[in-house]
Amino acid sequence: MEEKKKVERKKIEATKEMNRIMADYFYEMDDAAKTGKKKIAWCTSVGPAELLRALGFLVHFPENHGAMLGSTRMATDLIPESNAIGYSPDICSYLTADVGAYIKGITPLSRAYKGIESVPKPDVLVFNTNQCRDVQDWFAWYAQYLNVPLIGVTTHRGVSNVTKAHIQSVAEQMEGLIEPLSEISGKKFDMDEMKHILALSRECSDLWKEVLDTASAVPSPITFFDGTIHMGPAVVLRGTQQAVDYYKILLAELKDRIKNKIAAVEGERFRLYWDGMPVWGRLSAHSNLFAELKANVLASTYCNSWIFTAFDPQDPFNSMARAYIELFIVRSDAFKEKYIKDMLAFFKVDGIIYHDAKTCPNNSNCRYGMPQRLEKETGVPSLVINGDLNDLRLISDEQTKTNIEAFIEQLEENR
Repeated sequence: MEEKKKVERKKIEATKEMNRIMADYFYEMDDAAKTGKKKIAWCTSVGPAELLRALGFLVHFPENHGAMLGSTRMATDLIPESNAIGYSPDICSYLTADVGAYIKGITPLSRAYKGIESVPKPDVLVFNTNQCRDVQDWFAWYAQYLNVPLIGVTTHRGVSNVTKAHIQSVAEQMEGLIEPLSEISGKKFDMDEMKHILALSRECSDLWKEVLDTASAVPSPITFFDGTIHMGPAVVLRGTQQAVDYYKILLAELKDRIKNKIAAVEGERFRLYWDGMPVWGRLSAHSNLFAELKANVLASTYCNSWIFTAFDPQDPFNSMARAYIELFIVRSDAFKEKYIKDMLAFFKVDGIIYHDAKTCPNNSNCRYGMPQRLEKETGVPSLVINGDLNDLRLISDEQTKTNIEAFIEQLEENR
């Protein structure tokens, strides 16, 4: 059998700057936790982070920590700790890995950043259920365990058309958070500060969208696997100047790649779309596998989760409510199918990979016939791979590899 040529992945130079600002973020949080200089809020990844920043909180995102547990392959050994106290192995493995890590008193932050021994203890826990109910249950455990206040927003799900009633409901809930959060932070709410932070978030969002949209170029200068790493500032630093400045640097580098026809995957032959969560513990392995097959997984529904084009600094609460309800994961299947069809055309996609993540049903869109319907309508072939975001016991690497290789062979035959 012919030996496959090792494919070198194109490194993104801006990664050094991203690592620097992410380190600054974690060290500032750690210092505040140790000294009490600033209050700390824990927030779900698509929760009202802008409101928290406007009230002077530093913001920690447990989902980001869950992804770190997955990418460092610590999660699988920690999940049983949560199972032992009553959390099912079938629920979100971000939740079970993160709670398990807290019970064991360990964190991947200690490996990455010298002197950081634990995640920062929160002064308040703030959730938004637009992703799933698990985030509320996740934060509820910490609220009870740490005796910390828990507040949040309940967002509609399965939404087809976003209505005024939807927006009013969520906006009023967010405005209702101001008083209790002000009491905890000791800072009075300032609408001008809120508008300033939301303007930064909108700018960050617009730049992040431009970064992801560069993948429409042929060849693409970026991969989905790059996106899962470089979305870090959009997740944990939106509402800050650091995030805005970073994406300007990254975007300039990617535009230069496009100008010079530099491909993220050398010899790009096939362009693939990824639907669902990444397999965090297999990012590098999957990136290498696709690259060896001259296939670029170049766009995804997942990385687009931090694009908030509805944000309007002149109307903070209504526009935030709209942005949170317009999120892909919140929408009906009919909306999702139209969205994916548009993405297939925009990114010039040859095939779709659906990740059926065992513990993340809300971010797995292949369980109710969507792949078959879309393939019939578009003619774009699809492959479902079974796995999980964090629990590596639910993944067969050999089966995944075999299925992906067969899928690429199918695309080759269709040419």
